[in-house]
Amino acid sequence: MPNLKVLLSREQIQKRVAEIGAEISAEFQGQPVVLIGVLKGAAIFLSDLARNIALDATFDFIAVSSYGSEKQTSGEVKLNKDVDNSMEGKNVILVEDILDTGLTMSYLMKVFGAHHPKALKIAALLDKTERRKMPIRADYVGFEIPDKFVVGYGMDAAERYRNLPDICVVEE
Repeated sequence: MPNLKVLLSREQIQKRVAEIGAEISAEFQGQPVVLIGVLKGAAIFLSDLARNIALDATFDFIAVSSYGSEKQTSGEVKLNKDVDNSMEGKNVILVEDILDTGLTMSYLMKVFGAHHPKALKIAALLDKTERRKMPIRADYVGFEIPDKFVVGYGMDAAERYRNLPDICVVEE
């Protein structure tokens, strides 16, 4: 079993998620928003974020897969589950657990841009800028983190540890 070291505590996470919710509420003042969660990792972040947005907020989920080995992606991304409703003319916020290389999010921005939303933003709980391959930035960022493998708060290692309330670094 790997050694897990707390990187971000549940209290730090909840405080920052509340701040992001307030930022979104202020930016879209009185307008509805649609949160689109990238499965599976962003599900818990999206749930907490939605409860911290003081607007009419609906949500949906998408699923994507990247091709290549576990450590090295080829850059090919496939949409496995699309949204259930049209995003045309809506304020859309893509909700992601980790903004890493930027390959997946760049692909998703193109896909959702084609839906002609009123606004298209990115909310990422974690940002690993060191690993960026595409020039993309999130509009709302929880925390910038070093290039470490993390689990908890929805993020996993072979589907394990998603339920941890803290975000932990996996140390071998």
